[in-house]
Order: sequence, then C-alpha cells, then structure tokens
Amino acid sequence: MKNIVIVESPAKSKTIEKYLAGDYKVVSSKGHIRDLATTGKYGLGVDLDNDFKPNYVIIKGKNKDVKELKKLVESADHIYLATDPDREGEIISWHLKDELKIPDEKYTRVTFREITKDVVLNSIKEEAKIDMNLVKGAETRRILDRIIGFRLSKLMQYKTGGKSAGRVQSVALKLIVDREREILAFVPKEYWTIEADFKDFTAELFKYKNEDIEINNEKEADQILEKLSKSFTIKDIEEKEKKKQAREVFKTSTLQQMASTKLNFAASKTMKIAQKLYEGVDLQTETVGLITYMRTDSVRISDDFVKETKGFINGSYGSEYVGYVKTGKKNANMQDGHEGIRPTSINRTPEKVKPYLTNDEFKLYKLIYTRALASIMADAKVKVTTVTFLNNDYLFKTTGSVLEFDGYLKVYQEYEDSEDKILPNFKDYQSNVIVANEINKYQHFTKPASRYTESSLIKELESLGIGRPSTYATIISTLKDHDYVKVEDKKFIPTEMGIETTDKLQEYFSDIINVKYTANMESDLDEIAEAKKDNIKVLHEFYDKFAPIMDDALKNMEKKAPVQTGEVCPECGGDLVIRKGKYGEFVACSNYPKCKYIKKEEKEKKTVEKIAECPKCHKDIVERKTKRGKIFYGCSGYPKCDYATWYKPTGNVCEKCGNLLVLKNGEEICEECNK
Repeated sequence: MKNIVIVESPAKSKTIEKYLAGDYKVVSSKGHIRDLATTGKYGLGVDLDNDFKPNYVIIKGKNKDVKELKKLVESADHIYLATDPDREGEIISWHLKDELKIPDEKYTRVTFREITKDVVLNSIKEEAKIDMNLVKGAETRRILDRIIGFRLSKLMQYKTGGKSAGRVQSVALKLIVDREREILAFVPKEYWTIEADFKDFTAELFKYKNEDIEINNEKEADQILEKLSKSFTIKDIEEKEKKKQAREVFKTSTLQQMASTKLNFAASKTMKIAQKLYEGVDLQTETVGLITYMRTDSVRISDDFVKETKGFINGSYGSEYVGYVKTGKKNANMQDGHEGIRPTSINRTPEKVKPYLTNDEFKLYKLIYTRALASIMADAKVKVTTVTFLNNDYLFKTTGSVLEFDGYLKVYQEYEDSEDKILPNFKDYQSNVIVANEINKYQHFTKPASRYTESSLIKELESLGIGRPSTYATIISTLKDHDYVKVEDKKFIPTEMGIETTDKLQEYFSDIINVKYTANMESDLDEIAEAKKDNIKVLHEFYDKFAPIMDDALKNMEKKAPVQTGEVCPECGGDLVIRKGKYGEFVACSNYPKCKYIKKEEKEKKTVEKIAECPKCHKDIVERKTKRGKIFYGCSGYPKCDYATWYKPTGNVCEKCGNLLVLKNGEEICEECNK
C-alpha cells in the first residue's frame, strides 16, 4: 500500500499529491475529526473531578471520514501527518494518531510552510514526531474555552437573553463597550488656531516669545490677530535629510488590518482568501501555493527568499533599489514558529498570476506580494524643510518635504497614506520679509477616541496580548452575528444587549473577564506549550477561582424581566410577555410554568418574492421556512426540483463553476467552491 499523507484541506491534498511520486496517496481529514463531548457535568466533556480529563468524541458527520481514514491507515506502509504548521494543526495530528490508532514507529509529523514542489519534497524527508507540549497547550486552551464559554454562555442566556460569552470574546466586547462609554462621557474642549495663508503654502501659529501657545476662545484669538501684521520675517530655514523605511512582511494581524483599511475586507474574508492562496492555485503549467502559511505572528523570512528577491530587485529596478530585510519590533508574545506571510516566489508577480485569480484573490495577493518586495528594498530619501516666521514676537511654522529617492516607494506608493507637501525655495527670496494674503482664525473642539474598527480592534487585542491572531476573525464574526455590536461607517457600536452582557459579566466576573487576567492566561498557555508550566496546575488555579464566582452569579445575578406586551392572557388573566426561544421570540404568559399559554402567530399573507433564478430548472428561488420556522431558500418547482440553500442567493454566479453565489456572514461566496 502507498504511503499516506494526511492534510486538513481537500484543496491542499490535490496540490500536494501532484508534487509527490506515485507511492504517496494524499488525503484530507477535512479539519478536526474530534472535539470535546457535550456530556458529563455541565455538558463540558471534561471531568472536573479527575484533573480535567477530556472526553473526546468524533465530530457529528465525521464518522464516515474517520472509517475511511482507518482503512487507509491500516493498510499503509507509513503515515505522514501533515496538518497545518501551527498549534491547532499539531493537536489535529495528535487526534488523528490517537483515534486512528497509529503506532509510533509508523508515522511522521510533517509541516509544509508553503505548498511548493521543492518545499513539499524536502519536508516529506524530515524525521519528526508530534510535539506533545504544543498539544498540551492547545488542549488546555480548548478546555478553558469550553468551561468559560459553556458556563458563561448558559448563564447569560438564562439571566440576560444574550447568546454567548467567552474568554477572549467577552474581553473584546468590553473594549468596545468601554470605548463607547468613554465617547459618551467625553466633554469637548474648545480651542482655536491661527493660520497665515501665503501664495504657495500656509503657516500656523505655534509659539509666542519662544513659549508654546494655547488659544482657548475667540476673544483670545481676536486679541492675537490685532497684534499681527501681514508682513512676516523668515526667521529660520532648517533642512534635514530623512529616510523612510519600508515595513516588514505581513503577519496574520497586520495582514488583517491592512486588508481592512486598504481593501475593505472583513478579517474573516481575508483569512478565507489567504487560505486559498496558501493551499494552491491552478496556473497554466503548474498547481502551486502562492503564499506561505498565513497564520503566523512572526515576520522572519528565509535566506533563500531574500537572495531571490534581491536578485529580482537588482534586475527589475537597479542595484540602488536593493535594500535590507526589515525585522519590525520584537513582541514578547511572538511564537516565531515559522516565517512571515510572503509570496512563495518573487518571480510570480501579481500581473503573471492575475488571469488565474478572482478579483479579490488578486487584490490580496498583490498586497502580500508588494509588501514583501518592498520590505527588502532600499529606504526612500526625503528632504524635510521646516521654516519658521516671526511676526511681532509670534512664531509661525510650515513644514514640507520633497522625495529625493523613491526607494521602496517605487512599488509601495499606492499603500502609503502620507503625501509630500512641497514648499517654495525660500533661499531664492530677495528679501527676508514675506507678505501673507490673509491671516485667519479657526475654531476647533477636542474629540474623543474613535470607535474601534476591525483593523483597530485587532491591533488593540494584539498589543494587549489577548487571544491569538488566528482567532480574531472568528471573535469579530461572533460579536456581529450574536448582535452584541452593530457596524456603522466601518466602526463598532455596542448594542443594548452587548452593553447589558458586559455589565452583568463585570458585576460578577471582573477578576476574570479583564485585559490583564486574559493576557496572563495567554502567557500561561504559551509556557505550557514550551514545557515551562504544568497544564493541570494552570487549570486548577483557574477553576478554583472561577467556580465560586459562577455559583454566586447563578444564585444572585438578577434575571432580566421579560418585556410586557400590554396584553392579558386569555386563559389565566396574567400579563403576556415576550420570551426568547430556540427559534426566536414568541409571546407567552408571564405565569409560566403554571400557565403554559403561548400566543399563536397571526400569519400575514404576503407576496412571494423572487430571490434569484434556480440554477437547476430556471424557475424562481423563493424564501421558505422549515417546520420549526427556520428560513431557507428553495426552488418554487419543489418537489420536482430539489435546489435549496440556507443562505440567501444574490443572483450573481461564480466565475469558476457557474453556481449561484450566496450571502454568508455578510460575504458573497460560492457554496460549491467553498466546500
């Protein structure tokens, strides 16, 4: 029997199998095959009384896949566990080894940092085993998230009607709520500025008799204007050569931030597209991964890539554009497990691969490619000129810059925010005196901190050491999907439910749901993965603190009263109230369980709206409901035509396979291509 290589993704398996010789069969686990059960105390799947021993079960719907993998493993000569090269991938490999009963001598742990022929062929030769310290770290994280997530979520559902709570999710929500309260409590402070407008530039007042000046109201501004003339004396001209340095290659968090601000991509969309670019794209002559692994907090890049890129820069732009590797700031939480995000070959330019990519794939690849190329290019050189002017002891200043050598900006200019402000050559002036066209006063008010965007929230979470960059997209999606936040002008605004949930958690769990505790827990998890801390001890320390608080909250947290409708129960005369159930809100008697009256919905006749054209029979796709009231979209020709989807079709079709595109989590996707 062939050697079996097990990867996570079906798409990746197809790419890798093309690189390996005929004695390898590459198959996919389709992600995790096991998870914690939902049985036992509190439904945690964790034995709280036996050192948190986990009870793993095969994920629903995966039994068939596991049986097929077992058959392959039993008859194989050797098994290569080639799941993703991170902690999540490590525990998936361990689950596969354990569930499939793979002997130690019969397997090798393989990691593909990039899906290219040379890397795959070299990696398959490496002799490695599963790192059980990484597995312990990932397992401890899962147990913590299960305990906190399950118990807090059920508490919130019972006491507030909120849908969920979590170790990192609730801290992220608290940041958004705290920022909103900071904005609401902010009292604007008035201040004024004075500017002199000249023919080719403006200058702003900044000092009086060499002391910083502050103008608090219009009266003070008018008093200053009365003392000024339109004639200004050039007091000083300062010219400095400055270097502008390119940023280092992307890591997960900075890629999500940049894609959000420059491409308007949600973090979840960025990661989905990056996954596709990593797993492999069919080009004209080959199938190849275009980028390195996209879940990383490192910005390190390989010597081979640096050498190749320097040669490319020299040949394409000239030797003066060849620079050095930018390393970025050191981060205490950085795992540095593998490289930063870069193209697998600098010679696969965005223009060359564009015909084989969708529009969004091209945009993201171009961003990643250009950032990596710029990171090895020479610094840009800028001449910065600062001119100060004197007017009756008042000092005005203007600053401008001229780009003298574009360096990395040769390729990266479209992603830069700053623009050069060019000043006239004051040395050419015949006199030291220059006359302003006019001098104006301007009223301003101080502003509060801005609401978080996806980009700024990710940046804040990372800087605080909360969670892992690979989880940020999921956290943000959960906050939106569970109606804890709404998005206006790309900014997060907490809903009433989000604020109420945060307040209830802070009333009882402020010692656990806070920035410091969550960041310290992240450090503990890192130290478990590095064999510096005992995972059982960490779990006991957490639960000994958490359990009594939970007991107190269950007993004493005030339950939110249901909203009254103003109607009277026809069976017992009690008040009718709005309650929340598994399938949404309903109206029932407030005297439940003594009175079990539930008001039946009055069904309104409505015109069936055509959503799109059925791809199977070309009849109308319409909105339908299951027996339990869940909405789906199906063909009006049912039962002759069985087309159906849980997600609303947009009417557009996929460029690759021709199937209808649907809206999932606010994104337009093809269900067939995303299987």
